[in-house]
Amino acid sequence: MKNLLAYFKNYKLESILGPLFKLLEASFELFVPLVMAQIIDVGIKNRDMAYIMGRGGILVLLGVVGLACSLTAQYFSAKAAVGIGTKLRNDLFRHINSLSYREIDIVGTSTLVTRMTSDVNQVQAGINLTLRLFLRSPFIVFGAMIMAFTINIKAALVFVVAIPLLSVVVFGVMLMTMPLYKKVQKQLDQVLLTTRENLLGARVVRAFNRQEDEIARFGRENDRLVGLQVFVGKLSALMNPVTYVIINGAIIILVWTGAWQVEEGVITQGEVVALVNYMSQILVELVKLANLIINISKALACANRISGIFAQESSIKEKQDCAETGPKETDLAESTPRVEFRNMDFYYAGAKEPSLSGISFSAFQGQTIGIIGGTGSGKTSLVNLIPRFYDAANGKVLVDGIDVKDYSLSCLREKIGVVPQKAVLFKGSLRDNMKWGKRDATDEEIYRAIDTAQAREVVEAKEKGLDLLIQQGGRNLSGGQKQRLTIARALVRQPKILILDDSASALDFATDAALRKAIKEDTKDMTVFMVSQRAATIKNADQILVLDDGKLVGLGSHRQLLDNCQVYREICLSQLSKEEVAR
Repeated sequence: MKNLLAYFKNYKLESILGPLFKLLEASFELFVPLVMAQIIDVGIKNRDMAYIMGRGGILVLLGVVGLACSLTAQYFSAKAAVGIGTKLRNDLFRHINSLSYREIDIVGTSTLVTRMTSDVNQVQAGINLTLRLFLRSPFIVFGAMIMAFTINIKAALVFVVAIPLLSVVVFGVMLMTMPLYKKVQKQLDQVLLTTRENLLGARVVRAFNRQEDEIARFGRENDRLVGLQVFVGKLSALMNPVTYVIINGAIIILVWTGAWQVEEGVITQGEVVALVNYMSQILVELVKLANLIINISKALACANRISGIFAQESSIKEKQDCAETGPKETDLAESTPRVEFRNMDFYYAGAKEPSLSGISFSAFQGQTIGIIGGTGSGKTSLVNLIPRFYDAANGKVLVDGIDVKDYSLSCLREKIGVVPQKAVLFKGSLRDNMKWGKRDATDEEIYRAIDTAQAREVVEAKEKGLDLLIQQGGRNLSGGQKQRLTIARALVRQPKILILDDSASALDFATDAALRKAIKEDTKDMTVFMVSQRAATIKNADQILVLDDGKLVGLGSHRQLLDNCQVYREICLSQLSKEEVAR
C-alpha cells in the first residue's frame, strides 16, 4: 500500500487544491443556516422585505461561490485520480510484462486481468472520492457542531451525543465490510477465470456438448459472487437507516427542547431552524461519509491486491555486468556449441518432482535438432530454457559458450526466434505482425521469410499483400495459415537459433515436408530446434533428442536411435510404415 502512495508525488498540487476548494465550499455552506436564522429572526419578524432580499442575495452569492469552489475541486480531484490511475495501470502492465513465466503461472492470467481492470478502476474511484469528501464531510460535521455551540450551548449538547453514536455506526460497519470486500474481489477472479476458460475453450465445449454443464458451473460461481455482494450490501445498507434514526431522533429532541427554550425566550425561532439545518447537514454529510468509507474500503482492498502483484518479483534476474553481445561469429570456435545443456534439472513452481532431470547435449551452428517424446515428457519445457523463459534449478544452459544467466535478456532473445505451440497473431496488418521479429524489416525480407514458411499462397489468396488486416488472434485465418505466418515472423529476424515448438501440427504432410526442406535450405547457418509429435518431421534431423518422463533417453541420428533407443523405435513404428522407418 505504501508503494501506491508514491503515485501522488506527481499530483501534489491537485491533491492539495482539490480538498482545499472542497473545504472552501464547506465553509460557505456552514454560513447558510446563520443567514437563514437572520432572515427569520429579523427580516420575517419585522416584515422587512429589503432585509430579506439583501440576505437572500447573500444566500445566492454563497451558493454561486460554493458551486465554483465545488467544480474547481471536482476538476483537480478528477485530474489527480485519473492521472494516478493511468500511471498505476501503465506501471502494473509494465511490471506484469517483467515477470517470468513462473510468476505468471503462479498468479494466473484471470487474476492479473482483474488487477489491471476492476481493481485499478476501484482505486481510481476511491482516490477521486477521497480527495473530494474525506476532509469535507468531517469538516462539515464538526464545523456544524461548533457553529451550533455559537448559537446555544445547551441545545448544542444534542450534537455531542449524536456525533459519537454516528461515528460508532459508520466505523463499525467499515471494519466489518472491509475484509468482506476482499472476498468479493477474490470471487470476482473466479468468475473471470470461469468466463475466460469458457470463451477460450468454446469449440471444445460445443464439440462435447457441455454447454449446459458450463452454464451451470458459471451459475454456481456467479451465485457465490452475488451471495457475497448481497451479504456485504446488507451490512453496508444498515448504515443509512441507522444514521437516519440517530439524526432524526436528535432533530426531534432538538425541536422539542428548542420549542420550550423559544417559549422561555432563551433562543429565537431562527436559531432553532439553524440548529435543525446544521443537524440536517450532519445527516447528509454522514451519509456521504458512509458511502465514502464503503468506497474507500473497496479501494483499499483492491490497492492491497495490486500491491501484491507489485510485490511479485521475477525469478529471472539479470546481472549488472551481463554479457551484452557474447562472442562474435568470427570469434566463435568450431568446437564451441551454439547451445549446450550441462546436467540440467528443471522444476515448475510448487512441483516436488523435476520436469526435466540430468539433461546434457550440445547443438552446433547449422545443425537441426529434433526433439520428440510422449505428451508431458518435457519437450516444450526444454526449449523454453534456451531463451530463458524459465531458469534451470541445477546445471547450466549455455548459448555460444556463455551461461544464459550471464546475458541480458534483450541480447539473449535477440539471437533466438521462437515459434510457440499456439500460433498467436496480433490485430493489425500482416506487415506489422511480420515486423515483430525485426522492426526495420523490408518488404523483400518479409516476403523471403514468407516463402520459406510456405505462406506465399496465403498472402496471395487474400489479395491485399502485406496490408492484409489480421483480426484479433488471427480469427480470419485457419490454423495452418496462422502457423505458417508465425514461422515467417520468426524467420524475418534471421535469428542464430530458431525454435519450432510443434509449430507445424496443423499442416498437412506435403506442406510440412516442403516447409522442412525450405528451412534446411534457407537457414544453413541457423541452429534449428524442431519439437514435434511426428517422427516424420524430425527423422532427418542432424541430432534427435528423445525425452521420456523428463529424462533424455536417446540422443543421436535416426539410424542410431532405431538401434539403441526403445522409446524412439516404438514411436516410429506406431507412426510410420516399415519402409518409411528404414529410409
